[in-house]
Amino acid sequence: MNRWVLAVAMMFVFGGSCVQAKERSVVRFGIEGAYPPFSWTEPNGELRGFDVDLAYALCREMQVQCKIVAQPWNGIIASLLDHKYDAIIAAMSITDERKKIVDFTSKYALIPNRYVAEKDAKFVFTPEGLKGVKVGVLRASTHDRYLSDNFGDSMVVTRYGSFDEAFLDLKAERIAMVLGDAATLEDGLLNRPWGRDFAFTGPTLTDPKWFGEGFGIAVRKQDSELKNNLDRAIASLREKGIYQQIASRYFAYDVYGY
Repeated sequence: MNRWVLAVAMMFVFGGSCVQAKERSVVRFGIEGAYPPFSWTEPNGELRGFDVDLAYALCREMQVQCKIVAQPWNGIIASLLDHKYDAIIAAMSITDERKKIVDFTSKYALIPNRYVAEKDAKFVFTPEGLKGVKVGVLRASTHDRYLSDNFGDSMVVTRYGSFDEAFLDLKAERIAMVLGDAATLEDGLLNRPWGRDFAFTGPTLTDPKWFGEGFGIAVRKQDSELKNNLDRAIASLREKGIYQQIASRYFAYDVYGY
């Protein structure tokens, strides 16, 4: 998953697309490839998932070619600023902290956040109740910040480069819980044969102070034209029902308006 993967989609037009990307023939999207159902990496290196399908649909709507660039989460914003790609579509929450560095489109998804643990595990979700409990999160994520701000040093936060790593430690009982967005935990763990011993636990977390306004596509601050084109493309895909068709492949609920 730490290698570059390129995929090029030829331009298609859906009934006369209304969005034009002026003076831009290719849009390069940085995608993590380790965050199902939003993105994952096949054994042959191909990236799949909701973010991937949506990126291609956005490019078709903007009448540009689409290039997908695999990028680990750690450093995904730095690589955008270094011009390794033009935009990030990687289930990235729109937060005030990130908006100081990059610009975001309007939200394209909104997912609640949950803990998962063994089915028979009992926890009290207070700093005192979780004292010494080992909880896994994705490194430098909104979940990481939420735990740091709300639990301080009372719990033991273990940080990972991907949820796959966190799930392995959870199954091996090296950590007691994992905190992440519900869709990823459901798809990557609970819906798998090896996840039958685990379940959601604790509160549902949606506070925008930590989890932002939903997932947005990040662009460099100087790329206002691309941001505006992407916003128009998101709206157009929803109006045409294309967004809903894509979302239905991965989610059994309204991923946009939770």
